[in-house]
Amino acid sequence: MAPFQDLPLDILPPIISQLTDRKDWHACALVSKVFNRVATPLLYRTLDSRIISKTLVHHPSTTLLQKPKLANYVRHVTETGAIHRNLLVRYPNITEDTLAALALCTNLRSMTWIDDTSSSSTGAILLAFLDVIRKLPLRELTIRTHSDLGETVWSQLVTLTGLRKVSIWCMEGPPRVLQGWSEPLGSTLTHLELGRCAGVPPTILITVLSQLPLLVDLRLKGAPASAIPTILTYLPNLQSLDTEYLLSGSGYSRPRVYLPSTKDDDEDDTEAKDPPLPVLRHLTVRTSSMDNFGPHKLWRWIGELVPRPGLETFRLHAFTFNMGYTGIPRMFILDAAIAHGDTLKHFIVGEASLTLKDIECLCSKFPKLETIVCSVASADVDSIIEAIAGARNLQTLKIQVQWIPNGGMQSRGPVFTLEDAIRMTRRTEESKIRTIAIGRFQYTVCPFAAYSNGHV
Repeated sequence: MAPFQDLPLDILPPIISQLTDRKDWHACALVSKVFNRVATPLLYRTLDSRIISKTLVHHPSTTLLQKPKLANYVRHVTETGAIHRNLLVRYPNITEDTLAALALCTNLRSMTWIDDTSSSSTGAILLAFLDVIRKLPLRELTIRTHSDLGETVWSQLVTLTGLRKVSIWCMEGPPRVLQGWSEPLGSTLTHLELGRCAGVPPTILITVLSQLPLLVDLRLKGAPASAIPTILTYLPNLQSLDTEYLLSGSGYSRPRVYLPSTKDDDEDDTEAKDPPLPVLRHLTVRTSSMDNFGPHKLWRWIGELVPRPGLETFRLHAFTFNMGYTGIPRMFILDAAIAHGDTLKHFIVGEASLTLKDIECLCSKFPKLETIVCSVASADVDSIIEAIAGARNLQTLKIQVQWIPNGGMQSRGPVFTLEDAIRMTRRTEESKIRTIAIGRFQYTVCPFAAYSNGHV
């Protein structure tokens, strides 16, 4: 083995960057001067004012003011309003020192502001931070507050330009959906989260979002379901959508575009056509219940959002399941296979129910399927293994099982064992499954051990 001093230094950064724990980076920084030069930028790349020990809150601004060169490494900052209020008695200059340290971060790319209290001082502190970050090369801004931002803060926010990602979550006050801000951001914004859209007229939502044609990632909370297809027609580059299924009584429907007819004998004739929707790669749908508005409406609506081939991930988060129909219709799976059979990799529907035949259908209709998360009823483990037999690329299987009593003798169902997990990984020599969770039993499989000595 070659001595350590002969190790090529250029391979250290990609190796150490694979670590994710600050404690590991700190340990690397103490190894040697060479390791210190590699680990220090990683240690200071992301700073969070919420770092708390058993007795003290250690705000990173203290270190940056003592060693200004470290500020060059800072790319992401998280600040918390409660820290700036609660430490005033012991540290009266905390806000001023933090702002001075932040001004040194000339390579800052993103900032997150969090304040879970309803203090009236929130706006004044946030305004001070906005004055500093507008002079920095900020590209991403996240604001999560309990209280309303207020008109003064909002009037300053809308003057920030050049942002690529904006996330606004304010629990009180009028919903902030980028009114007056969307047009200046239209030439740069690619990622957007709006945490409160409830009560905002669909026409305003559509007007605001139509000015953001570069969006590739969109998350909306509280937007009426009837407005979502129309919104999508204005976002040709959208790839990821996270939205709720909320029906309103507005009766708002997707507009139609009238295009000239191709008939030679009547130049004035027109025909109505729907504007094209973007090709979504990732779709997340959240709903309080699959029964509130009728399950068939839900599945038709989902199909309307992804009519064009290309979907890779489908997630369904249904927070409550009322008595009655809670399963996923087989027709929905078959219709999805027609459009997305060649692309779908992840089918994650939480506690929504599939039958074993549905799972078998999934595995046969979506050959690239890598993840299945759902609920199912089964008499035994062998039936589950048989249902996934056609999945050639399945890597993760997580299911809640309702065990069907076997001849009245089985009250709690079989226990999913280590041996069962190994049998699943060995169902074929080409099996790629590595994570298996059946109820409360979960196993992560080592690919070498699964075929060599049976260890998991």
